[in-house]
Amino acid sequence: MKKWQLWLGVAISAVLIIWTVRGLDFRLLWEVLKNANYWWLIPGVIVYFFGVWARAWRWHYLLKPVKPLPTGELFKVTAIGYFGNNVFPARLGEVLRAFVLYMDEQVPVSASLATIIVERVFDGVVMLAFVFLNLSELVRLTGDSGFLGSIRALALIGSGVFLGALVIFLIAAMFPTQSEKVVEKVSNRLLPERYRAKVLGITQRFLGGLAALRSPRMVLMIFLTSVVIWLFETMKYWFVMHAFSFQVSFFTLMLMNGIVNLATTIPSAPGYVGTFDKPGIAVLQAYGVEANLAGAYTFVLHAALWLPITLVGGWFMLLELRKWNKSLSQVIAEGQAEVNK
Repeated sequence: MKKWQLWLGVAISAVLIIWTVRGLDFRLLWEVLKNANYWWLIPGVIVYFFGVWARAWRWHYLLKPVKPLPTGELFKVTAIGYFGNNVFPARLGEVLRAFVLYMDEQVPVSASLATIIVERVFDGVVMLAFVFLNLSELVRLTGDSGFLGSIRALALIGSGVFLGALVIFLIAAMFPTQSEKVVEKVSNRLLPERYRAKVLGITQRFLGGLAALRSPRMVLMIFLTSVVIWLFETMKYWFVMHAFSFQVSFFTLMLMNGIVNLATTIPSAPGYVGTFDKPGIAVLQAYGVEANLAGAYTFVLHAALWLPITLVGGWFMLLELRKWNKSLSQVIAEGQAEVNK
């Protein structure tokens, strides 16, 4: 990726981390961390992997019109995608899992990327639903809460973006021939002739990846599965909370989950450093949790979300590299080249 994108993410993460730690007392933070009951992380990690399996099951349905694949195989590729997103900047894991699927199952990269984009749109809609479900509680989050003062306005903007994207994808899926003609007309007007066939080919494969959205039943199933996925993740928040000496409602944790995951769409250093931590702590502080306690919980939660799936995905990626006899840098370069075709 371009160096300026990497350094922009690092700069944003640095600013947010500095902003976060300025309000913490490291001695008190360490005391909270020492006294936490880390056994609660075990059920949290287990329930999180149920959520990852649900993601693989959802992807299985999205890919069905392109190529039917078993959920177990897609669980492996999904874990590799998490590994890539957690280790590399700019959500490079999405390209990585699309390329792994291409190498293993010969699924066109543009088609699998279409299904991945649809996943992200549904995830965004569910995250916003988690926020709006707690909209009455957001009245408490005024300008005095600092970081979260304008969350309602940001949620409304996000709703327009994600719902607008969902509508566009649904229309494109329902009317693929007409959508292809629109792209062809625009290409003929705006692009040099040598690029038109390439754009049209990508469009055809991309529309193939949207085929699952042509069935209302399938759309409903994908949406409900997305809700289940994020409820599993919120359950991890709930289990990890029991390792610390505070209690907030499950709905508050749903709100926190929605806000931090929307915030991680902002460019950041690999692993969502800062973009996860600052808003997470701010939500808990807005609900009366002491700053150092909120900080300890959020840092441990972030690590528990990051480490297990990164190790599992990294192990699966290592097995793939050995099978292909390639290096990781070579795979990423080939994956980006395949995307740019």
